[in-house]
Amino acid sequence: MSSVSGSAAGVPSGMTVASATPRDHHWFPEPTEPAKGGYVAWLLIAQLLFFIALLGPAIVGIGIKISSLVHAGAITADGATGAGAVLGGVGALFATIANVVFGRLSDRTTSKWGRRRIWIVLGTVIMTIAFLIMAVAPNLFLATVGWALAQLGANMTLAPFIATIADQVPRFQRGKVTAALGIAQNVGVLGGTYVAQWFMNDLVIMFVAPSLLAIVAMIVFAFVLPDQVLPVKPPRADLREWWETFWVSPMKFPDYALAWWSRFLITFASFGFSAFRYFYLMNHVGLKEADVVPTISLSVLIYTIVLVPVSMVAGWWSDRIGKRKVFVWGSTALFAVGTVALIFIQDVGSFFVLEALMGAAYGIYVGVDLALVVDVLPNPDNSGKDLGVFNMANALPQTFAPMIGGIMVYVGSANGSNYALWFSVCGVLALIGALVIFPIKKVK
Repeated sequence: MSSVSGSAAGVPSGMTVASATPRDHHWFPEPTEPAKGGYVAWLLIAQLLFFIALLGPAIVGIGIKISSLVHAGAITADGATGAGAVLGGVGALFATIANVVFGRLSDRTTSKWGRRRIWIVLGTVIMTIAFLIMAVAPNLFLATVGWALAQLGANMTLAPFIATIADQVPRFQRGKVTAALGIAQNVGVLGGTYVAQWFMNDLVIMFVAPSLLAIVAMIVFAFVLPDQVLPVKPPRADLREWWETFWVSPMKFPDYALAWWSRFLITFASFGFSAFRYFYLMNHVGLKEADVVPTISLSVLIYTIVLVPVSMVAGWWSDRIGKRKVFVWGSTALFAVGTVALIFIQDVGSFFVLEALMGAAYGIYVGVDLALVVDVLPNPDNSGKDLGVFNMANALPQTFAPMIGGIMVYVGSANGSNYALWFSVCGVLALIGALVIFPIKKVK
């Protein structure tokens, strides 16, 4: 345990280490100075490489893995959509639990190396090992085990990684930093899809090689991060406190709850499409299997080209005028329209145009929403835990959307291609996600 003094550890003036307890939640004041340039630079680099490693497998790799199992006779062709839904859903359940648990653990970690570092690096290593398991898995069961462990490791990293924003970045800088972080994530999506396309015939390289680079990036980030050190070991948490790790009272913190539901609903709509995109392009648009991955890669490129400048402008503009809500609800409503429009797509050209529209919508969203979320966190000293609970709004839809969609696309369709019903449901939910932003009071 560190011997850092109260002042060095960031305990507010007038409160001594002896009088402060974790239940007082006053270990570290909210940052007021601009975040250090080295921290911001490596935050973005690490985010980029991490999401290349994670989202290539998530967006394209799962479909390729399922197709390889179909060709090997481990899964029937008619069951491919359902198999992908099961694999994705189980992995997302592990992500949900891991994000909250390791966010809380990082808040309470008393290592002399700081609260966040060990979890950021360890999680990336676990993710890499799990990807190797997934790449070589000969059946759906082992592939699902690999993806579940990969999601556990990824979220062991992500919970404390994102919590460093609350630790290090002041309110007046959050829009710009979170917009840049969103851009890095989405460029990572683009990079991941192209890596998947280039190495689709070698699953070990596709799944593992980018993750090795992510380990290096997270190690460098851990060295650069001016991580906070708890001055006193927190008291042992009882069973009730650990159960409450998964809960933030909506009655006490209604703004946080409303932001949570907005994120849940737009993420549900987003994964309601992305979980089925591979088979949507084959069954609805009519592409040959060999053309699906190149089409996804080009569509993600178009999406990202639009998203990047829109996100930068949205984050800058939000900081400048001091408003978040109009950007978040407006972009969520536009995304809802785009989701429903997927029903009417009949050719690749129209699909690319729609991807550009949805890239603009999501660009505004990622440019501002995380700044809004950090602004309404109940307690900055519990940012890892509270962001972990918030990230359940990211992870739970990844569990439920594939599972529910995996049922709904089979309604009236033997091969699982009733996308009109499924995308209508997703669009309505995204629209509700826009409406729940209006009652938030803590931010404009």
